Amino acid sequence: MVQEIEHFFGVYLLKNENPKYKGRTYIGYTVNPSRRIQQHNKGSKFGGARRTSGKGPWQMVLIIHGFPNDISALRFEWAWQHPKSSRRLKTLPGKSTKENQFQFRFRIVSNMLRTAPWCRLPLTIRWLKQEYQVDFNEGLQPPAHMPMAYGLVKSIKVAQSPKKKGKKNKKKSEEGEADSDMHLASQTIQKSRCKICVKRMESTDNVMSCLYPRCSMVAHVTCLANAFLYKTDELIPIDGSCPSCKEVLLWGDLVRKKNGCYDAFKELGEESSEDHWSQALQVI
Repeated sequence: MVQEIEHFFGVYLLKNENPKYKGRTYIGYTVNPSRRIQQHNKGSKFGGARRTSGKGPWQMVLIIHGFPNDISALRFEWAWQHPKSSRRLKTLPGKSTKENQFQFRFRIVSNMLRTAPWCRLPLTIRWLKQEYQVDFNEGLQPPAHMPMAYGLVKSIKVAQSPKKKGKKNKKKSEEGEADSDMHLASQTIQKSRCKICVKRMESTDNVMSCLYPRCSMVAHVTCLANAFLYKTDELIPIDGSCPSCKEVLLWGDLVRKKNGCYDAFKELGEESSEDHWSQALQVI
């Protein structure tokens, strides 16, 4: 089964299956995994990276996704590619003689997932090829809020409302319906109270709601953030329990549900990450 995901930003690990180049790996960034692996195997003339061109077949075995935008994913990619140049990873031991390239790359990413700022992101660790899966070493388990997933993933475009067509009276009707919906939503908010501070909601308030359909919890963003941050030393919430249904909620998922705040970010071509992005991101 292929999982479809909107706002997809992923950093992947390739493994070479060509006997001549056996053991080689490649780390890259993509917004479309299925298209990207095809480009790698077809060669640089079809958009693949120069380092992988003519050396296939390659298998995309692992991908980390759930980054809030392309910049965040590209920084993760660069650090994974250049751990000795990253100020957050330069203290990690280099590749040992007992490690192959795949083991080394996996050890680096295991440490990255436990290192700030990446440890605070709502990331998913996905094994695209389960036969290549390896277990995380003791002490290098990913944070509890990062799920493990298996199988292929497909990037899909964000659903857009159809263009308005027809006569002016139809347009006015649609506008009237939209105004009515907004008015009803505003009335619903005003009838609710924040689950944290118990103050009545205003239509202009910044509000979050629970992810679970059976739960009607609503709260001010700042109230819920403070509740999630209680007795922690974090600046940005990672996760917390819903104050109503007590289910565990990821802050990143709450933000996505709230207003699709990642819509404004544009997809970058993968070829940019191999050239000028390496220089631009060396501050990490």
